[in-house]
Amino acid sequence: MKSTIALLLLGVAAIGLAQEDDFIYEDFVCPKDNGFFPHETQCDAYWSCKDGVPSFKLCGNGLAFDDRNDTREHCNYLFTVECGDRTELEPAISTPHCPNLYGIFPDPDDCAVFWSCWDGEASRYACAPGLAYDRKSRVCNWMDNIAECKTQRDAMEQTIQCPAPGQLAATGSFSRHAHPDDCRQYFVCLDGVPREYGCPIGTVFQIGQEDGFGQCADPENVPGCSDYYGDLDLNALRRSQLVLGNIGAQDDQSGSAAAPAAPRPRRPSAPAQPQTVDVAEEEVFQE
Repeated sequence: MKSTIALLLLGVAAIGLAQEDDFIYEDFVCPKDNGFFPHETQCDAYWSCKDGVPSFKLCGNGLAFDDRNDTREHCNYLFTVECGDRTELEPAISTPHCPNLYGIFPDPDDCAVFWSCWDGEASRYACAPGLAYDRKSRVCNWMDNIAECKTQRDAMEQTIQCPAPGQLAATGSFSRHAHPDDCRQYFVCLDGVPREYGCPIGTVFQIGQEDGFGQCADPENVPGCSDYYGDLDLNALRRSQLVLGNIGAQDDQSGSAAAPAAPRPRRPSAPAQPQTVDVAEEEVFQE
């Protein structure tokens, strides 16, 4: 079973998106003739000194001035900057899904979703099934490890009732179970705790012949799920995955046909003989 999957959220440094005041500030003395220096009380403000003359500047709304190198005009995400006593900030400017114009923010209604905001434009991202956006570490973590996701986690536990530890002699404390509403999704129960997983794109979950068993398989070999991907050319999709290093990424903003428009239910049927596809489990993706 996989350990916590980290999602690369950061590493984007904002250049000094600044507003400049034409007035000369006699109260501020440049420490050096040229350079960039933090404001005394405001974390998202700084001074630009040229030939000993200071100019007041502001980072983009939601960013803060990174003062680790006074030769660089560098603003970065607020949570990456040590502000110290510089606690003041400009008032927030919000747009849909963006409390500030710049930053990374959790979705208030869906624990798995977070928004990356750049100049007020929001890009939607989603953690892989069973994971949720961790507001503290800012990575995708197991949903049952995140206190803010209790309501959503409780709803998931009502969808699947895990067997009690040791109830399934063949699987012990670990078992796999089909999702009732989506052929591609399934649940892994470990010591009675369910976690949601998703089969790689191009496959669906195949129920095993014994309770608690199953694997990801070609849709053609799974009764009730053979048309899950509709008219999508799965062979072409698999070839493209090999070219891209089998990365399970998708972008619904670009109109990608990599996933069906809506979850397609599993039709009741007896399980077929297992015929697995040798592919890795899906990780984190952008929607």
